[in-house]
Amino acid sequence: MKYLKTIPYIIIIALTFSCNTIQAQAPKAVQSAFENKYPGENDPDWEKDSNGNYEAHFKQKGKKYRADFSPNGQWIETESSISKGDLPKAIKAVIKDKYKDETITEIEYVTSASKGTFYDVEFKRKGKNKDVEFRANGNIIN
Repeated sequence: MKYLKTIPYIIIIALTFSCNTIQAQAPKAVQSAFENKYPGENDPDWEKDSNGNYEAHFKQKGKKYRADFSPNGQWIETESSISKGDLPKAIKAVIKDKYKDETITEIEYVTSASKGTFYDVEFKRKGKNKDVEFRANGNIIN
């Protein structure tokens, strides 16, 4: 019976700590850089990746995006998932020729500060999947 009295306190404490989001922990420089890059987008969901960069998850016109920023607010890249049908014909031809026996697990359209725009196609592999980055003309860049 004594333990039943402590349950409400445990619930209150758990709820208090679970309401703290990473957005509150994203540095002001990161939040400011996001607001400058995507004006009008004021409600991203923030995550911190294994490299220490901040990922903003948000939607524009119903489409999901992820924008990555360094801890000092430097924009790294923005990506969105696309379907195989949305790939340029040149990339489809290279996949058919070089990766015909491979299974695609994910395709993303990426705009990068360092690499420009490209398509990231992820192929299923045992252990760690393989990412192949393509330019729209079918050239492989990684």
